[in-house]
Amino acid sequence: MPVYGFMSGAALSVAANAVSTNQLAGQLYEFLQVRSLVRYRAAASAAGLQTTLIGVPRPGPVVNDQPISQANRWPVLPDDLVTQFPASAGTRLVLTFRNTTGGALTVNWIVETIG
Repeated sequence: MPVYGFMSGAALSVAANAVSTNQLAGQLYEFLQVRSLVRYRAAASAAGLQTTLIGVPRPGPVVNDQPISQANRWPVLPDDLVTQFPASAGTRLVLTFRNTTGGALTVNWIVETIG
C-alpha cells in the first residue's frame, strides 16, 4: 500500500524583505520514510514572494528562489503546481519563502509525498 504524506501551511505571513524559516521543520514527513514522488504547490497573496525547495542530500536544490502563483487562494492542481520530483528514502525536505517587497505577504502551500 502506498505511503501518502500531506503537509500544508495556511496564510503563512512573510515579513517585508525577509526569509521564512524551514516550513517543514518538525513535520511528520520532513524526512521521507520511503522513496517518494514529492509534489509541491503554492499560491501567494500578491506578486513578490519567491520560494526555495531543497532535498538534502539528493536531489539537492529543486526550486531555487523562484516566483510562485499570485492567485491568493488555496493552491489547486494543476494551476498552482510549482514542481514534482522523485526523492529517495531518508531525504530531508527544506522549504522557505522570501519576500522581495516592502510589505508583508501571505502564502498558502501544500507538500504531498506519494511513495
